[in-house]
Amino acid sequence: MIELIKIGNSQGVRIPKPLIEQAQLANSKLKFILVDDGLLISPVKEPRISWENSIKEAQAEYSTTLLEEEKAWLDMDLSTDEDLEW
Repeated sequence: MIELIKIGNSQGVRIPKPLIEQAQLANSKLKFILVDDGLLISPVKEPRISWENSIKEAQAEYSTTLLEEEKAWLDMDLSTDEDLEW
């Protein structure tokens, strides 16, 4: 059984390594969500975080040039979907 432990003025939990591996939490930022029966801990997903580097590598490999529309797209903040139109 996992129990809360005192860490300074706060409390925390030690998560066993097998659970961390199964839940894919290793080396991740975590988010906490209150649910009816407790607390949900999940990794923060950062979609498209590596797209810009991947595109630049592909351009270097295939010697392509960017159109003005593509340059504008690459400068967009890709951390959220709020400004995108679907």
